[in-house]
Amino acid sequence: MTTHTEFTPKGEKTRSKILDTAAQLMLQNGVMGTTIDAVCEAAGVGKSQIYHYFSDKPDLVRAVIDYQTDQVRGGQEPFLSNLDDWDTWYSWRDRIVQNQRDLGCVGGCSLGSLAIEMADSDELARRVLSKSFDTWEASFRHGIDRMKRTGILRPDADPERLGAVMLGAFQGGLLLCQTRKDAASLETVLDGALDYLKTYSV
Repeated sequence: MTTHTEFTPKGEKTRSKILDTAAQLMLQNGVMGTTIDAVCEAAGVGKSQIYHYFSDKPDLVRAVIDYQTDQVRGGQEPFLSNLDDWDTWYSWRDRIVQNQRDLGCVGGCSLGSLAIEMADSDELARRVLSKSFDTWEASFRHGIDRMKRTGILRPDADPERLGAVMLGAFQGGLLLCQTRKDAASLETVLDGALDYLKTYSV
């Protein structure tokens, strides 16, 4: 995560409002379709306030990536930090699927949407996004590694490879869910990935 200058409580509140507004607009309209003027209007702030907290639009975009990373990970806790037994993996799966049902399968993955738009056009944003996905994937790897150490998974289970499988299944499942407007697609994909992981059970 990137860090930012310490502000007063009022300043932090204003910055958070700008960031939340920008994140929502970029999810709805894309990064290219979201202007600083649109953020100002929606957040009820002036340009001078935005440029007080963010040096330019690319800086705001990178802050939105960090913000969305925290939102995505936070929405999967406490499961994501404790993927060391099958009950927790399936509880995580249930949380993800139910969340999409509650949202009507709208929006997909905020990080995935940003990656699709920015990965080929903004190298710095791509690196920030890649780091965010690495952090996310690390949660899967750590859980798989703990399951190896506790004897739930065989010694030949590769946390790097299996962590990538889980993240890829999750992203692909969300895309199908968003496109088909059917959470069953996501549930099926995640079940398939978990079935594959279970082939390494002791």
